[in-house]
Amino acid sequence: MFKTSLIFLFCIPFIAHCQNGWDLQQCVKYALNHNISLKQQQLTAEVNKNNTLQSKANVLPSVNLGAAHTYNFGQTIDRFTNTFANTMVLSQNFYGSTNFLLWNGLSQYNNIKANQYNYLSSIENLKQTQNDISLAVANAYINLAFADELVKISENQVNISKEQLERTKKLVEAGSLAKSFEFDLLAQVANDESNLVGSKNNYQLAELNLIQLMNLDSVTNFKINLPNLEIDANSSLSTNINTIYENAVKTQPNIKSANYQVLSAEKNLASAKGRISPSINLSGSIGTGYSGLAKELAGINTGTQTIGVTTSGDFVIAPSAEPVFRDKSFSSQFKDNVNKSIGININIPVFNGLQTHTAIQNAKISALNSKLSSDLSKQNLYKTIVQAYTNAKAALNKYTANTISLSAAKESFKFAEQKFNAGALSTFDFNSAKSRVFVAESNLIQAKYDYIFKLKVLDFYQGKELTL
Repeated sequence: MFKTSLIFLFCIPFIAHCQNGWDLQQCVKYALNHNISLKQQQLTAEVNKNNTLQSKANVLPSVNLGAAHTYNFGQTIDRFTNTFANTMVLSQNFYGSTNFLLWNGLSQYNNIKANQYNYLSSIENLKQTQNDISLAVANAYINLAFADELVKISENQVNISKEQLERTKKLVEAGSLAKSFEFDLLAQVANDESNLVGSKNNYQLAELNLIQLMNLDSVTNFKINLPNLEIDANSSLSTNINTIYENAVKTQPNIKSANYQVLSAEKNLASAKGRISPSINLSGSIGTGYSGLAKELAGINTGTQTIGVTTSGDFVIAPSAEPVFRDKSFSSQFKDNVNKSIGININIPVFNGLQTHTAIQNAKISALNSKLSSDLSKQNLYKTIVQAYTNAKAALNKYTANTISLSAAKESFKFAEQKFNAGALSTFDFNSAKSRVFVAESNLIQAKYDYIFKLKVLDFYQGKELTL
């Protein structure tokens, strides 16, 4: 019941979204919370975090405890009594040991730093994936907004054709126009309705694409809050390319990740070089045990014994003493058999089949490769920013040109409609003028949303929040 309540409370915000519409931030947030690839990268980051913790724990002393319960059969020398036995002997052994690495050329320290940088790199990779998902959702969101406006334009074209058809029917009935005008407009209405069906289908496809990117479970009553987007040509591209690039180098996760990989590779190289150094270990142990052969003196039986006979036939009597032994108790042996040891071990590597040398050479290559990868990431980032900036300028110019084209097309259609109503223009020319308006409107909104998305890409590279 408690889990069900939590699920319900968690779903309340998203139920509200479905009712009121989703804005861009809500779509991005939902996608980030439900993307499977992102969850996998989060697990990878957790593994790297655990590896870092493990490398830190490796510098701590190792402590081991053990016990053994053994039955020996046949000939053996008991380790506790140092006596020979050829019967079954029970022995028990309890021990503890520790080992502490005092020095190994800072190899462990550098390994810790390398794992830390790997963990930080995985965090930045996680952020990069979040950025990629955010941009993909933003692109799908803008495409859906574009498809929605295209549906409205198509609906407007249908309404214009239907209004003109009704007007033409009245003129035909009055004898002012030929019947062919009415048939031509009927065909145009059917064509416009076909375009409207296509526009609605494109809207549904764009909506489905956004839903899939969000990994949304339910598509019932899904709708977005379409913002009223205006183009501000003055502030759009005020920042130059170099400034955008400098900001991106400082903020982009993939650049940070590549830099951390360089640092990690350098620490791995230092760790490999540390293996050339002698290693010093401090070790110690303590143990005790029990043996079934261990005996202790329980007492002495005294008496007399005949040790000889005199010449006269008399017996020679002497006192006698016979020791009596019993099994030594477990508690006594556990206390008396304690043995301790402590020592320092020095290992000097002389030759190990070139393993250390090869490891160092491979670490050098990895460090160089990481540096090249970092440089390549920066080059690709610069190229991407230049391309995005150029595309944004081109989209703005296209938007400006299409604005002029739409204004001219509307004026042309205005005069064409007046001529057509007066019977001075053919239906073909009228429909052509109307189609030019439709094409100009479509091109304008396409250029508008194309420019908006490319501008958002540039803003994103500067570390700005993704909003509309």
